[in-house]
Amino acid sequence: MRDEPLVLVTGGAGFIGSHTCVELLCHGYRVVVADDFSHGTTEALERVEKIAGRQLAAVHGTDIRDHNALAAVFDRHPVDAVIHFAARKAVGESMAIPVEYYDTNVGGTTTLLAVMQEHGVHRLVYSSSCSIYGDAQSVPIAEDAPARPTNPYAASKHLCESILSDVCARRPEYAVLALRYFNPIGAHPGGLLGEDPRGEPDNLVPYIAQVAAGERPLLHVFGDDYPTPDGTGIRDYIHVMDVAEAHRIALVRLSAPDGPGYHALNIGTGTGSSVLDLIGAFREASGRPIPYDITDRRPGDVAALVADPRAAARAWGWHTVRDLAEMCHDAWNFQQHNPRGYAG
Repeated sequence: MRDEPLVLVTGGAGFIGSHTCVELLCHGYRVVVADDFSHGTTEALERVEKIAGRQLAAVHGTDIRDHNALAAVFDRHPVDAVIHFAARKAVGESMAIPVEYYDTNVGGTTTLLAVMQEHGVHRLVYSSSCSIYGDAQSVPIAEDAPARPTNPYAASKHLCESILSDVCARRPEYAVLALRYFNPIGAHPGGLLGEDPRGEPDNLVPYIAQVAAGERPLLHVFGDDYPTPDGTGIRDYIHVMDVAEAHRIALVRLSAPDGPGYHALNIGTGTGSSVLDLIGAFREASGRPIPYDITDRRPGDVAALVADPRAAARAWGWHTVRDLAEMCHDAWNFQQHNPRGYAG
């Protein structure tokens, strides 16, 4: 068992983190999760183990900003590499509480880097975001597009990337891959694992799913006056299992000859879908009506974010394999099997 690499997954009980844990366990990695469970749940990790047929280690209540608590994780577990998800992630919330976003996202990342350095761990996959591109001048967006963050969440992600780039420039032993993924949706196809927000969902698909299930009366669409074909925002939706696979491949690439240094890659499909396109696809997947109304634009949002995914294809020979219909089918399947989320 010791020959299997041990990966620390911060925020591993969350939506993308939990699906990535499944991917890692199913491909021969050992996993230790550090999470404060502000968004994730222990039930999610139990379901990860059930799906994978293997156990992971979980360190409960770990605040990524707590140097001593994080160091204790490294002291107890011989970590080989880190996947760093732990962060605040809601655009709208970041507009209201920017200090908290910088504190968690930037402060947590610098604390993690300090602890990694103390323990001789130099391989990191960083959970970044397409939001750093902001109001891009053209789409699809390649990695060399200028950063134009329009909200504190995006700005915090961009600042973390700058920190990681600086570290790699000065410490040649580091190998860091920042994955700028676009809009992960969907769920594990078995229906046990998915997106389980607490309270009112911040993200679009779980909200749509709850409307389709009759748990909420209607969906609020933020703006229909964007310069897009139907006036609603366009995003590059990507299946969460494709995102999870990308993180596993990134770990492999960190050990490749070209692994050392700092690299950033888009993780997306290259196909944009509007909010109304997504509503239509979910209506088809669920067979349920999805009533909605149009409200004002949400501060911090932009018209379109669509990936140019060709760099990942060139570097890894990798591309997404699941389309929008499958994403909606799997998200609806999770909603049907878990009408109250992981609570029952």
